[in-house]
Amino acid sequence: MTLQCIDARVSLNGRTLLEGASATLHPGRFTVILGPNGAGKSTLLSLLSAQRRPEAGKVLLDGQPLASMSARTLALRRAVMPQESAVAFDFTVREVVELGRYPHRQHPDANEAGIVSKALEATDVASLAPRIFNTLSGGEKARVHLARALTQVWSPRPDGAARWLLLDEPTAALDLSHQHQALGLLQDRAREDGIGVIAVLHDLNLALRYADDALLLANGEVAGFGPVAEVLTPERMAHIWGVVCTPVNNAQGLLQYLFEPASR
Repeated sequence: MTLQCIDARVSLNGRTLLEGASATLHPGRFTVILGPNGAGKSTLLSLLSAQRRPEAGKVLLDGQPLASMSARTLALRRAVMPQESAVAFDFTVREVVELGRYPHRQHPDANEAGIVSKALEATDVASLAPRIFNTLSGGEKARVHLARALTQVWSPRPDGAARWLLLDEPTAALDLSHQHQALGLLQDRAREDGIGVIAVLHDLNLALRYADDALLLANGEVAGFGPVAEVLTPERMAHIWGVVCTPVNNAQGLLQYLFEPASR
């Protein structure tokens, strides 16, 4: 059971966004997609979520081309949290989260309401359930959309197929506490529930703390892929981001970095 991107190429208006991108992702692991602005991170995530098709190469889910799978089939296998997701109507927070269960309407879980309530609690928005979504702050909206995505892949598939959760900068609007809460939750869902979690991030120390693997992009090409601490070396980060990296270890022995600009 894998999600594969093989020699994928994407271009727009004559500009190459991705070239020869290849990676094999596994369920039960938390993979972060990293890289500077314009490196192709969101483009790659859009390929893996079937929101875009590659001009060359292919994307496969369990060996089957994503392009050959129906929207309903994909909705039962994977959930997507984009950077921005507007809600046009005055839905309450609970109603927005309930939308994540829509793909399961033909074969509902025995405890549909319970799934929604648990997702609201897990993302710390249960107290906001009766509020109108469009009255929330940006960080609150992000947590609601995370809850919606979680409900979509909450229960194991009857056929045992792997579930996937793909998120584009899920921590961008969150305060410091909720960044750690959200990524810890995603780490738990990967390790405890076997969900394949793939997230675009910018914070390298958060990636080191919570992710299993890192897929590093630079100029539209894969510059590194593997265990996160092996990919994020000081030399590689200095080359790609142009920063000086000083390794430190916290009280638990976890590797983190202090960053400063390279000398001019």
